[in-house]
Amino acid sequence: MSIKKRLILSNIGMIVIPILGLILVEFVAGYLFFYAMGMKPEGEDLQFFNSFRFGAMILIVVITNGLLTYYISRSIIEPIKRLSLAATKISEGNLDDSCASEKKDELGRLSNTFEDMRLKLKEAAALQKQYELNREELIASISHDLKTPLTSIKGYVSGIQDGVASTPEKLNRYMSKIEKNAHDMDTLIDELFLYSKLDLEQLPFMFEKVNLNHYFDDYIEELSLRLEKEKGKAVLYHDDHESYIVEADREKLNRVVMNITQNSLKYMDKAYKEIQVILSEKQSEVQVEIKDNGSGIPAKDVPYIFDSFYRTDVSRNSATGGTGLGLSIAKKIIENHGGKIWAVSEPGVGTSIYFTLKKVN
Repeated sequence: MSIKKRLILSNIGMIVIPILGLILVEFVAGYLFFYAMGMKPEGEDLQFFNSFRFGAMILIVVITNGLLTYYISRSIIEPIKRLSLAATKISEGNLDDSCASEKKDELGRLSNTFEDMRLKLKEAAALQKQYELNREELIASISHDLKTPLTSIKGYVSGIQDGVASTPEKLNRYMSKIEKNAHDMDTLIDELFLYSKLDLEQLPFMFEKVNLNHYFDDYIEELSLRLEKEKGKAVLYHDDHESYIVEADREKLNRVVMNITQNSLKYMDKAYKEIQVILSEKQSEVQVEIKDNGSGIPAKDVPYIFDSFYRTDVSRNSATGGTGLGLSIAKKIIENHGGKIWAVSEPGVGTSIYFTLKKVN
């Protein structure tokens, strides 16, 4: 019941209950005084009856008003006290105490609104904490990945200065190592710059209609030439009767596909290397699967491979190179397209990276 209805009923009760009580007293007291006790309705007996009736009326009014006032005030003040206490705890940073209410009145709805706010603040606090943790891990990873090639460069420069590179062949080898490490640092900085612009949503997207059938025909042709040198192949599977026209930023889509295939090529551990691209049409989107026959990813690592700087095998990553941002960048680009990206992998068999793009009718 709403507070307004309770107040109206309380006011009505303060009038009706004393009247009904007075009528009841009139009958009961009249019967007791003039019939049961044999008193006469005149003189001192009548005066005593009138005094009793007046006292009973005052007592009924006082008790009625007191009880109704206590009930109404309690039903309003108690929830307000709980809300005040909850607001104080929230202001102090304590977001663990619930202030939900089962009542359907205005204060109950207000309490539930406070509860929704508390839950959202708690969720925001958890996200902020996770963000801070991720930021610290990101800074640590950046520091490590920049320091490694920098330390190597300093070592080779010191070797040149100390005369260790005493022959032209050694000098050329040292210079090649310095150039490679400088290139790795440059690549990492470019990846970080792109990642930060995507993270801050400062990278513009130029959407257009892209026919994925034609797009992957060209891409697979280029990839096949590369794999043929390593006795491998790249294959595109699609249905000629289906439409694979999507809305996408062609340049950003190139980055996604390149990052995924480069990641696959890095971990190809079989003599015969194969990458398959499989297109399938859904109701309002097109699904792309890029499948390899590489070493696969352990099940415990699959949910985290799209996290920035996440490495399933640090030693292997050091050997193969890479910034650890490729799949993170791919995820952010696909999400900016309104799609989803995920992975399915079996160790020793291979990995499939799936992503979806909105279909254009």
